[in-house]
Amino acid sequence: MQFDDARRWADLLEKLDVGELTDEFIARVTGIPIYAKAPLPLSEIRRTGRASFEALIRAMKDTDDAPDFLRARKAIAMDVGVSRARAGVPIEALMTAIRLDFSIIWSAITSIAGPQDALLLVGHTARVWEVVDGYAGETQQAYVAELARIQAEAASMRQGYLATLFSEKDLAEETLERIAAELGQSLQTEYVVVAAMGEQIPALRLALATERASAGVYTHSLSDALIAFYPFDARAGSECQRLGARLENTSCGMITDPRTLGAIPRASLVARSLAQLLEPGEHGAMTWTRGWARMARLELAAAGAPGLEEVERALANCGITERRRLGESARAYLRTGSISAAAEELFCHRNTLMNRLKRFAQLTGVDPTIPEQAARLVVGWS
Repeated sequence: MQFDDARRWADLLEKLDVGELTDEFIARVTGIPIYAKAPLPLSEIRRTGRASFEALIRAMKDTDDAPDFLRARKAIAMDVGVSRARAGVPIEALMTAIRLDFSIIWSAITSIAGPQDALLLVGHTARVWEVVDGYAGETQQAYVAELARIQAEAASMRQGYLATLFSEKDLAEETLERIAAELGQSLQTEYVVVAAMGEQIPALRLALATERASAGVYTHSLSDALIAFYPFDARAGSECQRLGARLENTSCGMITDPRTLGAIPRASLVARSLAQLLEPGEHGAMTWTRGWARMARLELAAAGAPGLEEVERALANCGITERRRLGESARAYLRTGSISAAAEELFCHRNTLMNRLKRFAQLTGVDPTIPEQAARLVVGWS
């Protein structure tokens, strides 16, 4: 670049009035709705705006001091990025505000320049944009890094509250209110509770991954389990319902009957027990409806209570075809609770089904049509 061009460019930059540039910036940036609503005092916007213009103008100069000026630009970029992240200014609004710098500076330069400066301006357009774009990138980088720190701080604090929830019994209402507030919920909010054990945990994390941010899923890791809970919402198509549909196809224990915050620790114990009921190769969430009978069978067996050995022995004395028909008839009736529905399911006449159930009772001594006796079959066959 010729010496005269460099001197003329420096002269144009020297004539820029930082105060006027800052006033123009404030007039425009306060027109950005989201940015205007951010909890930033006008004095702070003016301070950083003025510092930004000063750093940008210095960085645009064709001098040997440019590296020092670029360091000054980076310093103000860090200042702006951190303060806007802390103030909750959305990154889109921040980038929109920074892009105003180019148009404001360029408009001011062209208003000062004369017709003889046309080629000079064309030659420096890329330079101006490069400096402003670099500032935008540095600000964005500082913003993202600070936002990550904010989120890490929030996550750490939240995990501390969750640890209190799961480690202490009979929490005071004031403590529960503080925990609810940290979760962004009211004390009356009800939750669905889910648990995964051991090898089930990765699948549960994957199921939660796509919905976690929007559905407000909270997780807590125990020594042998991952507990998750999220606000219940019965509305069709709600985030809660969509997440529930995903979890129904995931190997885990699931308490679908919503519980308040204080009841979550006990509910998580039940959810863990349900998750443990899943057998290798078995898929889908183990709910209370699906798992209560199996849980009862295991508890009874652990206590040494008799199972259905006498029933199985009695059926073993039948022929293969009769044994199969009697077993499927009893199971269909227990599943539906209706002679008509069970007969329709098995494609047989209702009288045929009634005769099979009668034959089953005669052989085994357990009548599927009597609730007290049927309960033994429901639990034993779970």
